[in-house]
Parts: sequence; structure tokens; C-alpha cells
Amino acid sequence: MIRILLADDHALVRRGVRLILDGEPDLCVVAEAADGAEAIEKARAERPDLAVLDIAMPRMTGLQAARELSRQLPDTRVLILTMYDNEQFFFEALRVGASGYVLKSVADRDLVEACRATMRGEPFLYPGAVTALIRNFVERAHDGQAIPAKAITDREEEILKLVAEGHSSKQIADLLVISVKTVERHRANMLAKLGLRDRLELTRYAIRAGLIEP
Repeated sequence: MIRILLADDHALVRRGVRLILDGEPDLCVVAEAADGAEAIEKARAERPDLAVLDIAMPRMTGLQAARELSRQLPDTRVLILTMYDNEQFFFEALRVGASGYVLKSVADRDLVEACRATMRGEPFLYPGAVTALIRNFVERAHDGQAIPAKAITDREEEILKLVAEGHSSKQIADLLVISVKTVERHRANMLAKLGLRDRLELTRYAIRAGLIEP
């Protein structure tokens, strides 16, 4: 069962989203919040697996709450649910640690799968967001801006090598003396950063990067 914290300043929106989520056998809303600050408080108390956050909330926005959750509760994953089809918000959401970005206009279609994908360690982006990522990369390359030589951190690279060698999340956690959820979060971050979908694509990337022998 995926335990979810839902934060939105509109009670009717929360009620509708909760109906969608609670209608699934593997999803359960365990707490609700009306603003970002309350979301942090509820997350500390309930320790949910996933926080679904609106962006525009009083006291503390969803992006600010996402940043705090990533810092204070790194094992809680974050999904942004918003009405804003806005590239600036999308890139900021990725920067503060969100694993996915879902538009409210298609929540009935995308939200359930986004929750499941996030908990599988896979990024979930709506089609316009994927286009924005590609355009951003192409524009940087065209303008001669430096594309980071190393897309992932040293720790992520360490985990990537172990993933590509066939180790399970539990084995990696034991080897590195970290939690399984931390391993899975690093893997989710790598998938998002590298634009990959699964373990097979991570393995191919590791081979191209020279981390393991083909």
C-alpha cells in the first residue's frame, strides 16, 4: 500500500483527488493539508511514502514544501499536481527534488500512474514537459553553453554501477550502509536526470559511460 499525503488549498480539489486515489487498491491517502507548512507538519507526523503537492498554496508553496521535504524526509517522494503548464515551474520542481509533474486537467487520466511510477523509482513527466527538457538541451547546445560533463553525482554513479552489475536495491543498501528507500530515490533521480526509463536503460548508460564491461 502506497501511503499518500495530499496538499492543496482547495477542499473540493482535495476531495476529488482523494476519490481518485482512494479508489485504487494500492493507494491510500493518509493525510491532507491546506498549505505547504501544514504539509510539512503532516509529513513529519505520518511519514508518508509519497507527497502530492499543489504549487500555489498559502504560507508555503508546493515548491517550497517539496524542497523542505527533500531535505527533512528524503525517503518521502514528491509529486507535483498543478494547473500550471509552465516550464519555469516544471524545471524548478525537478530542481527541488520532485519525481514527477502532473497537470490537474488530466489528473483523472495520469495521476494514478504517476503515483505508481514515482514509487517504482521512475520519473513521470507530462508530454509538454518532455518537450521542454529536449528544447532546453538543444538551446543550450546551440548557444554554445556548457552541457555538464557529469550528469550525476559521485554517489549516484556508485549506485548506478551496482545497479548495472545486477545488484538489488536491498543488496546495494547493505553494501553502502544506507536505506533501501535512499537507494531507490537515488535511482529515481538518475532516471529523471538522464531521461531513462528503467534498469535496462541504466545498464546501457553505465556501459557507454565505461562504468562496467559490456
